[in-house]
Order: sequence, then C-alpha cells, then structure tokens
Amino acid sequence: MAVMGPHPAVADVRRAVRLALGDLEPGRLVLAACSGGADSLALAAALGFVVPRAGLRAGLLTVDHGLQPGSGDRAADVVGLAPGLGLDPAEALTVSVGTSGGPEAAARQARYAALSRAAERLGAAAVLLAHTRDDQAETVLLGLARGSGTRSLAGMPALTGIYRRPLLGLGRATTVAACAALGLTPWQDPHNLDARYSRVRVRRRLLPALEDELGPGMAEALARTADLCRDDADALDAWADEVYARSAVPDCALSDIDAVVVAVPELEGVPVAVRRRVLRRAVIDAGAPPGTLAASHVLQIDTLVTAWRGQRRIEVPGGVAVVRRYDTLIFARQTDSPFS
Repeated sequence: MAVMGPHPAVADVRRAVRLALGDLEPGRLVLAACSGGADSLALAAALGFVVPRAGLRAGLLTVDHGLQPGSGDRAADVVGLAPGLGLDPAEALTVSVGTSGGPEAAARQARYAALSRAAERLGAAAVLLAHTRDDQAETVLLGLARGSGTRSLAGMPALTGIYRRPLLGLGRATTVAACAALGLTPWQDPHNLDARYSRVRVRRRLLPALEDELGPGMAEALARTADLCRDDADALDAWADEVYARSAVPDCALSDIDAVVVAVPELEGVPVAVRRRVLRRAVIDAGAPPGTLAASHVLQIDTLVTAWRGQRRIEVPGGVAVVRRYDTLIFARQTDSPFS
C-alpha cells in the first residue's frame, strides 16, 4: 500500500524552510515571527517540522502592536499554538508604536526592534519572516510609485542580518493551502482590508487590475524584476563603496567639527548612478536619517558637482547642510557647520 506524502503546498513550504536553514550549525535556535496570518502560520508549522530533522531548535515570536481591541488576547492565542507546532520558546512581545513616517512605517520599526531584542536575548541564530512572492510584488510596485530607484525596486532580500525570508519564491495561495491541509485556522487581520494603507490598495486593487489587463503571472514577473534590480544595485553599491573610499578626505582644516568631506574631482568622472550613491552615503554618514532622505535631496547635492556656480549651501533632513568649497564637498550638521 502506497504511503501518501504531505499536501503539495505543505511540502513546498517545508522545502523552502529547509533550504533557508541549510547553513546553520546543529543546536542553533531559529525563531519564526508569527502574526497568526496564513503566511506566518504556515511558516511556523514548517519550521516546527523541519528543525528536529536538521538538528536545530525552534521557537516562536509574535508581536502585539496594541493597535486593535483584543490584540493581547490574539497574541496569547498565537503563543498557545506553539507547543502543538513543536516550537519552544514562544513569546508575545508588546510594543509601543510611534508616529514617525506614518502608521505602517512606525509599526514596522517597532516590530523589528522588538524582534531583534528578543533574538539577541534568546541567542537565536536566525529569525524567519513570512514574506511571500506576493509581498515582494507589492513592495516593487510601492517602490516604483515612490520613484525611489533601483535599490527600492530590488524589494526584500532573502537574507538581511539575522532575518531570513524563506517564502519569497512561493505565492500567498500556497501558504493558505498549506494551512488548510494542516487544519490550521489563520487569523484575518482587519488591517489587511483597510484601504487607508497603501499596501492594502496595491494588494486588493492594483495587482488584480494588472492581472486583468496584462494577464496572469504579474506577481512572478515583479518578483523577477526585484531579483534583477538587486543584482544591479549590489554591483553599483560595491562600485560606489570604492569611489567613496577614494574620495573621502580624512584630514582637513575642519577637524574641529564633525564633518564628512569628499573630493569633487574623484566624483566627476564616474557614472551618475555611482556618484549619487556616494553622495547619499556621505550625507547619511554626516547625520541625515536614511528614511527621510529623498531622491530629490540627492539630486540637489549632485548639482554642486555637475552645475557648480557658487550656489549657497543645500539643507537636507536631519539638520545636515552640504556646501562646496573649492574642490571639496563638506557635509556637516548645521549646529556644527561654519557655513552661513
């Protein structure tokens, strides 16, 4: 009598998780970030199945953002699922969500900060996130709408520090099917239906419209675009690192203030995509918060290299000013800057 294997969707999720953990040493702890939705629930279940066979340990983290009535109870319910999935330890992390950058960005910032602290405290080697191919497609479209450039279109990487995204090659339909096959009932987050959020509008309106007008497979195509853009962005970033190292002026007359100084001649002969990456790196190193720095700010700074006519300093978020003095660009906080 033939022995039936797992449902194909369950097998796909387990395979993706197993491949994502292949480089970890036996005995290490891996944590699944689980909201209780279909994607993260399928991920957590797969992790609990895979780790004993890989000689690893597995746990679960869920984040209570406190943004909805009963959120604490739902977090407790998710933690309660952990023993049945073979996950221990399991914790609910309560966070306070601020307002910086809007509700989505603020919640994301609070969530990642809590996950990072918990992973460090527990000694975890990796934290698994349940972003799927559909999430990647949404991220690419949002980056396209912002006009943020190649790095934004590159979407989410499979690996960022301790964070790993095993499911980027799978569609959301696969995680839903996996949960159904395993008898797991996902929680439906009301925020995922709230059209006030840009990602919800992309998910429920824009992507379906693209599928209707251009045919099926848009999520796969956008995810492939992200992969290609990431390869290009990585190459350009590496080139920009080399140029930045050459152009940085380590010793100058401004040693009494905290300033970043770069030599203009080193920037004049490189492609614009490389030069603007160098300028962005310099202004961030001088103190501008990366999340507040728009492409328009970098374009303004670029004119100090390409269209220099003695113009005044350029001010960017974070209280940083940029000024050209002869053949150097000086990036400094305005409180430290000697320029007026």
